Amino acid sequence: MNETTWDLAHLGHVELLTPKLDKSTRFFTEIMGMSITATVGDSIYLRAYDDYEHHTLKLTASPQAGMRHFAWRARSPQALQRRVEAIQRTPYAIGWNEGDLGHGPAFEFHSPDGHLTEIYFETEKYRCSPQDQSALKNTASRFPGRGINVRRIDHLNLFASDVRAYRDFHLTTLGGIMSESIVDDLENMNPRAVWFMVNSKSYDLAVTLDYLALRGRFHHLTYAVNSREEVLIAADICLENGIQIETGPHKHIIQQTFFLYVYEPGGNRVEIANTTARLITDPDHQTVFWTMEERKRGQAWGLPTIPSFHTQGTPMPTPPS
Repeated sequence: MNETTWDLAHLGHVELLTPKLDKSTRFFTEIMGMSITATVGDSIYLRAYDDYEHHTLKLTASPQAGMRHFAWRARSPQALQRRVEAIQRTPYAIGWNEGDLGHGPAFEFHSPDGHLTEIYFETEKYRCSPQDQSALKNTASRFPGRGINVRRIDHLNLFASDVRAYRDFHLTTLGGIMSESIVDDLENMNPRAVWFMVNSKSYDLAVTLDYLALRGRFHHLTYAVNSREEVLIAADICLENGIQIETGPHKHIIQQTFFLYVYEPGGNRVEIANTTARLITDPDHQTVFWTMEERKRGQAWGLPTIPSFHTQGTPMPTPPS
């Protein structure tokens, strides 16, 4: 049995594209309660109050909604170099860039499904001003008391036309483990969705089958709040501000997350979630497999999964004229 590689530290940041930059920015600041750390050209950099890095979200103006790229932070310079060497042995490597605001040089590559991805180590730790200094020395900045008050970036979900290819690439090239998976059945074990764990959180990345068989699409980005009650309050806040609620609040049967799915004004799906403090500390954790038959029973409780969850991603295909 090969030893698990733990060179990825966590999901670092996500760059979302929006055709409504001003309205998307208002959503993430006034509704989600995030703060702007920089504005450069057509891009806005944002963070939640307990995100330790310069930013975890970059919003960029674009004709279409979607995701331009997402990033992993490595655990050390040595870990970064090991993963870069592994990626370079695949057909998906692109090369080094000079970095961006808040982080140093990053190595770019594509996922097997075409998602632009980067990995970096050098990062800028957020330095709060006297105005947003928390009374708690172990919190990155003051609780905002604004909107939903999301605490930190939690995870990313991507659509893929070939979940098996993404799974195999991630486990053999990037490392971590697959904490849970949905399969057609326990005989063929054909993956329909996978959840990747790279630290003690039960997952930082999920990859689910795109029922439209399109490549490289974004499904959703998740920010965490402190309690399940705050997810319920988030639903009220979204309702009062005209934010489209797709589904929730419910509890996922997989990973046990208490969740709410909404669409920000630019058209990207966003999840507000409380993970009920579920951690995996077992060093030889065995993947939990769910069959499609089990999955069809719906959530742990709440309404069944709605059809749009399997088809609605960004960008959406243009209808034929």
